[in-house]
Amino acid sequence: MVSRRSFLAAVAGVGAAEAALPKIKITRVRIYEPPGYNPLFNQSNMLVTVECDNGTVGIGEGGAKDTLEQCAGTLIGQNPFRIEALWQEMYIAWFYPPGREKIHAQGAMDLALWDIKGKTLGLPVHELLGGTVRNHVECYATGGAPRPPGAPPLSLRDRARATMDAGYRAFRMGAADTPSNTTFNTHERVRKVARDCKEVREGVGPDGDWCIDLHQRFDYADALRACRLMEEFEPYFVEDPVRDEHAHQDIPKLRQMTSVPLTHGEEWGQRWDFNKLVENHDIDYIRATLPNVGGITEMMKIAALCETHAVGIIPHFTGPVATAALVNCLSTFPGTVIMEYNYGGRPIPHLPECLDFKDGKAYRNDRPGLGVTADLSKCKLIGEVTQPGRKNVYFRPDGSLTHW
Repeated sequence: MVSRRSFLAAVAGVGAAEAALPKIKITRVRIYEPPGYNPLFNQSNMLVTVECDNGTVGIGEGGAKDTLEQCAGTLIGQNPFRIEALWQEMYIAWFYPPGREKIHAQGAMDLALWDIKGKTLGLPVHELLGGTVRNHVECYATGGAPRPPGAPPLSLRDRARATMDAGYRAFRMGAADTPSNTTFNTHERVRKVARDCKEVREGVGPDGDWCIDLHQRFDYADALRACRLMEEFEPYFVEDPVRDEHAHQDIPKLRQMTSVPLTHGEEWGQRWDFNKLVENHDIDYIRATLPNVGGITEMMKIAALCETHAVGIIPHFTGPVATAALVNCLSTFPGTVIMEYNYGGRPIPHLPECLDFKDGKAYRNDRPGLGVTADLSKCKLIGEVTQPGRKNVYFRPDGSLTHW
């Protein structure tokens, strides 16, 4: 039974928590091109800072200059702690819903807002999201465990073995890769896929795990052939077996025709790109990642959807700040998680503090916010927003936002 004294103490604690959030406003957003900038829109590692009038600065990552500037205008003059409301306003203020390129930029802003809130409260984001449920996040390397420069090439079998020895959860390979801009005969390549799967299973051993990315190279018939041929070698998952444009039609059929675990979605944006595949249990894992889905705010809604339907999360590789954000998010998700990681523990010039990685595993930390420190002197400032942008919204009687 709760006593009057304990009840009043609890109420006082809530009041203290609210008082811990100062009344501040966003005054400026800056956009930086980092060393090793990735120009692919949906893999952008553009760096953004969201600055407040009390000196607090949040760090985000993703987007392109024009989409970032459009999202940034929504934030100027606003309270940075109203993260959900700001997410909704960025989403609807320009009337047309964001496509996958703009939602990437919105995700970058959202990361920075969570970073601000964590820094203000002196807490890591994973604590703001409910606390961790795992000791570390298991990883697989995009092309196998990193090797020293100039080291002789290894066979597929030996690469798989080396990856397991390095502590990764799984070895990942492409689907009978050939050099870019050359002929890729999918009907013939399926047989090569089968041979490679046998070799990789031998490399990881009977207790190891491996996965394969079909990379949307195959039409449905050849994807089905490939999946059936690799069944005996027990992949952890088969990624992107069909074209993304056909995923909602082809993956449910494929699910009925093969026993291999299926995952899809490195190209996805927000949850409406894939919610039906999750709800119908047509996939075993999703590949949705940060900031592509729209940031942490959206990722946690996706995580709830996946938990509801016992679908795991295997996010696609992303920029280093977004990877740090993923570790914060996925540390709190009770379902199955394995993360694609391709930095190999190497230092990142403009981020003296970022990723806590060792022996094939990513670890959360207790640094406030995202746990990232940026050296902006190593980045090129390419944009700055200090004035509010478009604001075409309506409000419901209770003050919540709705479409104009």
